Amino acid sequence: MPSRLPEPDADEREWSNRLLDRVREEIAARGPLPFSEYMARCLYAPGLGYYSAGRTKFGAEGDFVTAPELGPLFARSVVKAVLPVLAMLGDEADFLELGGGSGAFAEVALTALAGGGRLPRRYLLLEPSADLRERQQVRLRAALAPEVFARVAWIDAPPETEWRGVLFANEVIDALPATRFTLRDGEVFEEYVALDGEGRLRCEDRPADPLVSGSVRHLEHDLGAPFADGYRSELLPQLPYWMQAVAGTLVSGIALFIDYGYVRREYYLPERSDGTLMAHYRHHAHADPLWLPGMNDLTASVDFTALAEAGNQASFGVAAYLPQAHFLIGAGLQQVFEEAHAAARDERERFRLANEAKRLMLPDQMGERFQAMLLARGLDALPLSAELIAADQAGRL
Repeated sequence: MPSRLPEPDADEREWSNRLLDRVREEIAARGPLPFSEYMARCLYAPGLGYYSAGRTKFGAEGDFVTAPELGPLFARSVVKAVLPVLAMLGDEADFLELGGGSGAFAEVALTALAGGGRLPRRYLLLEPSADLRERQQVRLRAALAPEVFARVAWIDAPPETEWRGVLFANEVIDALPATRFTLRDGEVFEEYVALDGEGRLRCEDRPADPLVSGSVRHLEHDLGAPFADGYRSELLPQLPYWMQAVAGTLVSGIALFIDYGYVRREYYLPERSDGTLMAHYRHHAHADPLWLPGMNDLTASVDFTALAEAGNQASFGVAAYLPQAHFLIGAGLQQVFEEAHAAARDERERFRLANEAKRLMLPDQMGERFQAMLLARGLDALPLSAELIAADQAGRL
């Protein structure tokens, strides 16, 4: 077990062992698994994966805190940013949220949209986890007025027919199963998960297939230099296909992605020679993805240059790219904060709002570590605030 981590309880060990047994059986039958497939099992295996099991994942009682869990400021600011788009598209506009988490964002966003008189025709939640879907349904049914809740729908797959509106994803790309690669004598190898002689999980490197090898060579070409032997990192060769799958039928509107990550030349710095993959367990970050499978959130930072490329391949243009702090300022966070501060019931609530704003904005918190990317398609004009447009840093991509 990695040092300084909380001791898992008996139920967690039993749950993890069930997933571990399934992974062992699969490796015994098929051979070592590409790390991306192992990561997919750990996060999404039905009934056993991190996002499929019934443990609390978000907030103080979970393993990490996302921006919507801090309070209402984040979601209200996002709504202010996208309201002009919904207004331009009119009554046929939909709002699609990928991976709705606890439902905290949807609750605040729908309340703000209703208050602004701009409810979408449908608020769609694409949530693969049955457990999280149930939690979202309970929360939103209790929190929203019946006429607002009636617009909410859960879907099992991205819309297959053309639609217009806003697609929103907060901390989704970082949880896509990542491919781990390394270089030996100039050749590309892919990381696999295998078994040792005693049935324990271990990592090994195998020659990469053409898709992974070609993706690494694309990175080297774009960076202008080959990776050094022994350099290890991750990439998402499936990202263009994923983008087309989730946003391909959005014919008019914007897609907003917020996540932690870097532009490519900062992601693949020579000194970042072991990549960005991390595991999160009870608010502790560690670097052993093989420990306690299914009980850790496994994530890798986002290459926002790759996200822009995937958007371009799906016929989207980059409308804006900027740190989260700049995005929230341009979206109108100051007004959102002042309104919430004025409506606060007591000094304790005002103090909580101030702390929430700090965590969202400070460089060493979420303000600089998280980035926002707006992709647009099929719009006659780009209805973003002047502040957002002025803060755009897409030139860094």
